[in-house]
Amino acid sequence: MAAAQTLRRDLHAHPEPGWQEVRTAEMVRNTLDRLAIPWRKCAGTGTIATLQPINPKANAKHIALRGDIDALPIIEQTDREWSSTHSGCMHACGHDGHTATLLASAQWLKHNEQSLTHPVTLLFQPAEEGGHGAREMINEGALDGIDEIYGWHNWPAIPFGKLVCPDGIVMCGNGTFTITVNGKGGHASQPELCRDPVLATSAITLALQQIISRRLAPQQAAVISVTSFMAESGATIIPQQAVLGGSIRVPDDATREKINSLIIEVSQQTAHSYGVECSVEISPRYNPTINHPKQAQYMRQLWKESYGPDSIEVNTPTPIMASEDFSYYLREIPGAFALIGANDGDKHHQVPCHSPHYDFNDKLIPLVSNLFSRLCGVTTPEKPTDQTI
Repeated sequence: MAAAQTLRRDLHAHPEPGWQEVRTAEMVRNTLDRLAIPWRKCAGTGTIATLQPINPKANAKHIALRGDIDALPIIEQTDREWSSTHSGCMHACGHDGHTATLLASAQWLKHNEQSLTHPVTLLFQPAEEGGHGAREMINEGALDGIDEIYGWHNWPAIPFGKLVCPDGIVMCGNGTFTITVNGKGGHASQPELCRDPVLATSAITLALQQIISRRLAPQQAAVISVTSFMAESGATIIPQQAVLGGSIRVPDDATREKINSLIIEVSQQTAHSYGVECSVEISPRYNPTINHPKQAQYMRQLWKESYGPDSIEVNTPTPIMASEDFSYYLREIPGAFALIGANDGDKHHQVPCHSPHYDFNDKLIPLVSNLFSRLCGVTTPEKPTDQTI
């Protein structure tokens, strides 16, 4: 897997944000050409590659495997030799590793083509990080003729090599909100003549945190996070306006509707008590990622057969509160999505995703390549000896 590791680190050094993954797409397509695997463009920078079995089983299912290719708008702060060379952009979620793993899997599948029993499609998807890339891939036919789909995400909070793949919900849905508070600005020495939006917005921030603790049942899995607070002004000026931004995580549509309603109610009533006006804009993003039981059970079975009975993680509660646009695929066809532990004790592999100190654990590449090969019907996949991909 040395070649896959080298490729992954090259991708890490040259990250590209959603819908701008031009160099990344070129690397993917050039690698597929070297492997003699046909491909086509999809959704701009997306790529769909397909392998056909030489001796297909009767009624063989067409399996799809997905990897995401985009990076995040984060300034990297690691000490890695392969750190980002693109200022303000970083592979802080491991999509470089997911892409390299899917390319390594392509090599494994090509090497084991004589044993391949299922048609296999590889989806190299752009814009997972909030760009609805999966939706656009589907709109351009990525799932046409596909019977089942499988995907995964590295997860630093889980011990290395442990798999989480429940029969139902694995990751929450999400949404964003923007709260604009308009007050009456003026001189900082005369607050009585003003209606301070900074004070009111601070109170709204605190009040929003009580929705989870006091307005929802303790058993309900949900999160409200205020992630930005903007109120530009001078040191002696009370501004006219303050703006809050944030994110919600929800397990289902009913909880989403309740939280959205409470955000509006709490924000506006708090604003009223401070004598300011408030408007709330809420945008849904992704639905919960919900596994199909049969496919999830199969994924767990193959992982356990490969890596032993202790390789299934039982101490991580689900759903994980993060979100994934793999949910789009699972709303269309059967499939499963797994979280696989990255934490092997190395300081870089314990850092959570979306941190400027994060780095992908390359030791996951051969483990997942083996899993993907077995999901595609290669019962005892042979590891390629050719190190060029």
